[in-house]
Amino acid sequence: MPAVTVDDILLLPRVTEPDRALSRDRRVLAVTTAPSAYEGEGFPVRRAFAGVDLRALDPFIHMDQMGEVDYAPGEPKGTSWHPHRGFETVTYIIDGTFRHQDSNGGGGLITNGDTQWMTAGGGILHIEEPPEALVASGGLFHGFQLWVNLPARLKMSPPRYQDIRAGQVSLLSSADGGALVRVIAGDVDGHAGPGVTHTPITLLHVTVEPGAKFRLPWRAEFNALGYVLAGSGTVGAEETPVHTGQLAVFGSGDVLTLGAQRRMDGPSDKLDILVLGGQPIREPVAAYGPFVMNTRAELVQAFEDYQAGRLGSIPAIPASGLPEEPRPGHDVR
Repeated sequence: MPAVTVDDILLLPRVTEPDRALSRDRRVLAVTTAPSAYEGEGFPVRRAFAGVDLRALDPFIHMDQMGEVDYAPGEPKGTSWHPHRGFETVTYIIDGTFRHQDSNGGGGLITNGDTQWMTAGGGILHIEEPPEALVASGGLFHGFQLWVNLPARLKMSPPRYQDIRAGQVSLLSSADGGALVRVIAGDVDGHAGPGVTHTPITLLHVTVEPGAKFRLPWRAEFNALGYVLAGSGTVGAEETPVHTGQLAVFGSGDVLTLGAQRRMDGPSDKLDILVLGGQPIREPVAAYGPFVMNTRAELVQAFEDYQAGRLGSIPAIPASGLPEEPRPGHDVR
């Protein structure tokens, strides 16, 4: 699991240890195990949010762990062109390579530790697939895709694409050096990540060394979730056990406690966990397939707009009205 790492974690800025007398640890409300499924053209995923009430997830809608799978030559798969409206997709690749194209002209390759942040807004068409070289060679593939809801006032925002390179991610250390924190979006203890969000959220990839514990300051007004990408350990001050493929839902408070087992049960020698949370939107959610709106009537309109070709064109048509010329990282066809 390469993602982004450092040679000497002790040289990084340190996250301040929360004062126990002035802070309140969040208890674990539930732990769920993600069921396996297949997405797109048939690549394996774990449905991270399956069985969790949307009120606990708000402002998030959906999350898939893609892989971890070691493809043989000819096996890597992706998705075909498809539409979205009303939310944002965040794709984070830990191992392997994925290619994105969309009808707004955004796109490129993302690989170890890179993130692509696509605001579907009022409507977009996009495709995600492994590049031809990876299809030919096979290899390890692992990542996740998160859907972030937009409030009603922003659902029809203009589409936007952010290409976040691994080197742009903010890297932090826990106070004792036992945990590496990658800040993809939002902020931790005053250290901000590169992702620009419509909905206020924080998104982290945390690696905890065997036997280490990490008390992570967390905004009290945000919800909090932790999904185990690899390894095993505990969450919450009560030390609730968790392992690969499990999601922890936290209650109220301003500190999250994460701990890694001294000896791991699986192939990973550390605890890798996605920690995410945001400002709840608290609006009605009407979701079906690739659309996330507030009402059934808005869903019907989204399908009608898609069928009428109002959600974009392939290849992308920029403001000039002429097809966009291919350029490095875009591969518009």
